Amino acid sequence: MPRQAEGVPVVVSTVSQRTVPLDIEVIGNVEAYATITVKSQVGGELTIVHFSEGDFVKKDDVLFTIDRRPLEAQVKQAEAMLERDKAQLSLAEANLARDTAQQKYANDQAVRYRNLFRKGVISREQADQYQTTSDVDTEAVRADRAALDSSRAAVAADDAALRNIEVQLSYTVIRSPIDGRTGNLMIKQGNVVKANDVDLVTINQLQPIYATFTVPEERLPEIKQHMAAGKLKVMATPQGSSEMESGELTFIDNAVDATTGTIKMKGTFANPDRKLWPGQFVQVTLRLGSERDALLVPTEAVQSGQEGQFVFVVKRDMTVDVRPVVAGPRIEKDQVIKSGLQLGETVVTEGQLRLAPGMRVRVENSQRTPG
Repeated sequence: MPRQAEGVPVVVSTVSQRTVPLDIEVIGNVEAYATITVKSQVGGELTIVHFSEGDFVKKDDVLFTIDRRPLEAQVKQAEAMLERDKAQLSLAEANLARDTAQQKYANDQAVRYRNLFRKGVISREQADQYQTTSDVDTEAVRADRAALDSSRAAVAADDAALRNIEVQLSYTVIRSPIDGRTGNLMIKQGNVVKANDVDLVTINQLQPIYATFTVPEERLPEIKQHMAAGKLKVMATPQGSSEMESGELTFIDNAVDATTGTIKMKGTFANPDRKLWPGQFVQVTLRLGSERDALLVPTEAVQSGQEGQFVFVVKRDMTVDVRPVVAGPRIEKDQVIKSGLQLGETVVTEGQLRLAPGMRVRVENSQRTPG
């Protein structure tokens, strides 16, 4: 009885007020900014692997070399065919020039003797002979032009074939398309590979990098509203670590997942120290902005009952009253109170299980101000 008269021992805190960040905290996972699967575009023996598994490589670094000798031989053969057809083209051009000159001379002669025939100087037979010669030379010129076109087409085909083989030859040196980290080597040096057959290695780009997460669909209007004022900050903390990486919200999916009622988002992080790793689970904090003059109490002060959330408020006469409250977001160890409390009021943070409305309490601690 004497202890009851003294009051129930409790730990209390004072309602404080300050500017707090508006955060959405969820679990997400890290995703490579780009994932490239490297394959060979030509067949042959894999003669050299220029990196070790797990190495970081730069764009255009040489990764693999494939045996060049078969394609080098094909290049020489194509070059020889090109030179041969170029010679044929030169011959066709010379033949055309020669026959064109002959055709012009024969045509002039045919015109001259036709005029002589009209004047009765020569016979029809002589005039016809010169006309026939002119016609034969004209057809020869046509044949030369066809041969010239054929030679030009052959040279163009040879040139295209040579370029194609040279492109194929360039594929014997495989370079990295991005900056990133190499994974497991699928094909070892000395094996024969086929064109576009098996994966040689996978490269993940880690700088920058994504953190992918989902938020409830009811938060989407709020997020869009704050995005209209500027880019939103995203923080990611790897599990088991206290170091937080900072980035920006760069992607919101174009549809809500009807199964889960959430929408997918991505934050992009510079990841300068490569602390974020693809596949890693992270605690993601999406910062929407800040709320000025928010009321705060320690999180443990807020209790839940059948009628909702409430706190025990210590009155001046050292008795307690039950006060329904509307709680806002949690800020580290403190809880934002939207309504139900006033600045400076005292709330119970420990000992609530032994309390009922109107009971007298005894403060066992020095009051702690949230924040």
